[in-house]
Amino acid sequence: MPDIQHIFVLMLENRSFDHLLGNSGIVGTDAETGAPTRLDGQSRKDLPPATSGPMSFDPGHEFPDVVEQLCGAGVQFPQGGPYPTVDGTGYEAAFMRTAGAKAGVDSSEILKSFNPDQLPVLVALAQEFAVCDRWFSSMPGPTLPNRFFLLAGSSGGLDHSPSNEDMVEELTVAGIPIPNGTIFHQPISTRIYCGGILCMAQTLKGVNFTDIHRYSRFADDVNSTAHPYGIQFTLIEPDYGDITGSFKGGTSHHPMDSVTSGEGLIKEVYEAIRNSPVWEKSLLFVVWDEHGGFYDHVLPPTAVAPGDTPVHRSLNQYGFDFTLYGPRVPAVIISPFIPRNLIDHRLYDHTSVLATAEKIWGFKPLTRRDASARNVLSLASLAAPRDTPSRLPAPAEAPAESPIVHDKSVSANTGNVPAFLAAALRTDLHLSTPGLHPGILDKVKNLPTLAHVDEYLQDVARKVRAARP
Repeated sequence: MPDIQHIFVLMLENRSFDHLLGNSGIVGTDAETGAPTRLDGQSRKDLPPATSGPMSFDPGHEFPDVVEQLCGAGVQFPQGGPYPTVDGTGYEAAFMRTAGAKAGVDSSEILKSFNPDQLPVLVALAQEFAVCDRWFSSMPGPTLPNRFFLLAGSSGGLDHSPSNEDMVEELTVAGIPIPNGTIFHQPISTRIYCGGILCMAQTLKGVNFTDIHRYSRFADDVNSTAHPYGIQFTLIEPDYGDITGSFKGGTSHHPMDSVTSGEGLIKEVYEAIRNSPVWEKSLLFVVWDEHGGFYDHVLPPTAVAPGDTPVHRSLNQYGFDFTLYGPRVPAVIISPFIPRNLIDHRLYDHTSVLATAEKIWGFKPLTRRDASARNVLSLASLAAPRDTPSRLPAPAEAPAESPIVHDKSVSANTGNVPAFLAAALRTDLHLSTPGLHPGILDKVKNLPTLAHVDEYLQDVARKVRAARP
């Protein structure tokens, strides 16, 4: 096993494998057999590629949306399961239901893929290191539970994006509890960097405001010789941008924002580690939390349930048993010990990150899911670090965008806004005296519109800027 002492994870937002890499045409070496092979891209080659311009609305990817996408138009999940038959035929129907009466929306938008020249950074990394085309999101649902699986091998039973009221009731000061804890509770050193004000990991019990570091410090930290970087596991979260409207101004790859800034973040993270003293002992995962509603032609297989029991029954709104993966997402595995241009067709999900950390540092699996997950260390097969690019291509130029006005008078319980609001709430509680907590909780529980959420987030942002050096 190579001498890996540092795992870095950059998790981006809401893109399927086919959507980003399905039209890339990447060929390489099979990571398992050594034979020539190619990525398993989307089969609908008659479709034109997607543009890199942002979408005017967020495609549905909540639990009921994914049921329809995977199982067919109008199919609903029976409370408590079993999951309906998966055939991948409902993506367009679910997309058009989300679009509603929006003018000019074509159902084929959700099926399209980027051209490789639109994603030069991602494609360069996929060709230089290892790309996995059987890496599935950990459950067929939204952002928050999938991010929890990355860090805990479980979502604690959470199968949906909770409402503002749910978040206030479940989180309060402590955060969402995971029965067996998270990677941050293990006998290794950990750190979280966040590109913006809000960090999704902070919605977990045991992750507090003081655990979050500004991403702007990341490059200096890993390159420091005065204080060598001694962190074993590092999570990097992007800037999510304007979460109550367009998601613009972020670096997360959210569908309502340009991919250009997300490409820039990937390039920055890679180059910071590649040109640092820790590079030759490092492993970097670049992954996406879930598919964001975008089409993927590979059907997700059955999965091992985590086997833990939710602390709060209300977290498991649909009674989902977590025995099915979510749709495929891109995953690029980066290390100087990985031969150039590997394509891995073996099964992985987000808990493969945990399985890799467990193998390196010897701590026990957190759940049955990560205990059964494949680790990625077989990819790092070289006896010594190889020479790799010190710089990546520049991101493609962002296309001109039409101005989109978002109605912020709609309900605050929109999409995954409550999840972001939960992170803001935990920060606010941490930075406020206990006597103010009841008023803060009541305020957040009763925020009526996105405009009111905006005002609250701006207030929290001011507190963060004052408190975080």
